[in-house]
Amino acid sequence: MDKRHEKLGVKQTIQKYWMDRTVQMMLAGMSEKEIRAELDEFLKTQKQSGGTGQRGEKTYGMAIGILASWFVPDSDLVPFRDEALMFARSLSTEEWLPLHWIIISASYPFWFNVAKQVGRLFNLQDQITQVQVFERIKEQYGDRETVARNARYTVRSFVAWGILKDAENKGCYEKSVPISVADPDLAILMFESVLHATPEGKVALGSLLNNPAFFPFQLPLISGDYVSQCNDRLVYRFTKIDTLCGKIEVAPSVDNWCSIHLCNA
Repeated sequence: MDKRHEKLGVKQTIQKYWMDRTVQMMLAGMSEKEIRAELDEFLKTQKQSGGTGQRGEKTYGMAIGILASWFVPDSDLVPFRDEALMFARSLSTEEWLPLHWIIISASYPFWFNVAKQVGRLFNLQDQITQVQVFERIKEQYGDRETVARNARYTVRSFVAWGILKDAENKGCYEKSVPISVADPDLAILMFESVLHATPEGKVALGSLLNNPAFFPFQLPLISGDYVSQCNDRLVYRFTKIDTLCGKIEVAPSVDNWCSIHLCNA
């Protein structure tokens, strides 16, 4: 695990329209300095609940770290971010949620791992509880109050984005109708985010295509061969374990297991 995979970083509820505004500034050609200054002014009056009102600098400053996943990603994530930005140019603002999801997942794997635990729980039951999510994420990150707090902000962000719904009983959640992602190239970029969120940079192809972290989405069926042809940052390897890596090696037989890796994994 490197520092990116160890950090938590979700210190407050993140509103989707904050992410939208960040991308809009990037598409307008604004510099990092200009974006930061604009976000400083904007977030001063934006409450976590989605309402407006004055906030302390420390409070709104914590949100900028997540938003910066778009405009100052880690150097190894720049090509990935650039492709996501290309998609943003061709999609409407209302269609940007999958892009925000994968950008945060790659930069803040804690977000991805909370989503994965939520998705696993929904595979077992129609309604989940906050406590169940916290217990599972603590198994991975340790039994600390900061872990529970960051997980709570992450789950509340899911609710704010409309991908989770508050159930009748407090602390319980239901899944919203999945968002359809019809473009296979966008789906491949979403798969790449899983590799960036995974310390080893490789994932079994079957686990990737059915990853519970994508519980908010309905993705198209895609073959490993197609993935290898459409993303030169990924490698398709056939071994005894089906995994997706980074630069693809052609399969000698469909009977073999395969995996996807990042090129440098």
